[in-house]
Amino acid sequence: MKDLRKYFRIKGAAEEVYAALTNPFSITLWTGAEAIMKEEEGSEFSLFDGDISGINLSFEKDHKIVQEWFFGDQEAKSIVTITLRSDRHFTKIELLHTNIPDEVFEEMEHGWNTFYFGSLKEFFEL
Repeated sequence: MKDLRKYFRIKGAAEEVYAALTNPFSITLWTGAEAIMKEEEGSEFSLFDGDISGINLSFEKDHKIVQEWFFGDQEAKSIVTITLRSDRHFTKIELLHTNIPDEVFEEMEHGWNTFYFGSLKEFFEL
């Protein structure tokens, strides 16, 4: 198991970035895929047409999202924490993804960089 910590910077207010990460309509716009998401603790979510699924653990409006991501029958919980901080006209994002199975670590890192935050950045900056 490995942990991944990454930092991103997106042009836009933290409130807008948070909404884009929690509103299923907005998620579908920047991913181009179906999303099921409720800003409700304990609710299940599904992103990228079901390629990513899990449970929403907690929300701190406009600042933090904590989720458990499912990886098959893995015993150790894989926790994703996305923290947003305003920085003038930008939002600084800290990602911490824990307990990623070794065999999918590189794929997950690529996915975060390209499909998740890469797509979100393009959505805000085009």
